[in-house]
Amino acid sequence: MEKIASFTIDHTRLLPGIYVSRKDNVNGNVITTFDLRVTRPNYEPVMNTAEIHTIEHLAATYLRNHNDYKEKTIYFGPMGCRTGFYLLLAGDYESSDILELIKEMFEFISEFDGEVPGASAMDCGNYLDMNLPMAKYVAKKYLDNVLYNATEENLIYPK
Repeated sequence: MEKIASFTIDHTRLLPGIYVSRKDNVNGNVITTFDLRVTRPNYEPVMNTAEIHTIEHLAATYLRNHNDYKEKTIYFGPMGCRTGFYLLLAGDYESSDILELIKEMFEFISEFDGEVPGASAMDCGNYLDMNLPMAKYVAKKYLDNVLYNATEENLIYPK
């Protein structure tokens, strides 16, 4: 079998950031898949499922209510390796095009207080696996260490 594109990225050199993972043409429309890498792979601890799950709920809610991106958001969800998230947007984008959106989204998460949207037995299949304080901590760390000071190293995959 052929190795899929995401497995060809050198994860030993990959830093936290926002990367264009792939662009797909679907019936003449481009779908851009972003790799929102929150932790450094194979270098620092991965996120626990509770904070990932909480970030997923908050980010999906934020994106699907965003004035400019609610109609362009195809998917937001966690990576199986627990080092980040995938964001799929309708349109042909580069990482720098969405940097402000991702900053705003993680600011929303880092400052969120109250009930996590969808965190009930009726709305979610694993609603007890949530950790808002840790989600806020992870979001703030990503903002301070990566998003507020993003350079090309954090926006373009290493070669």
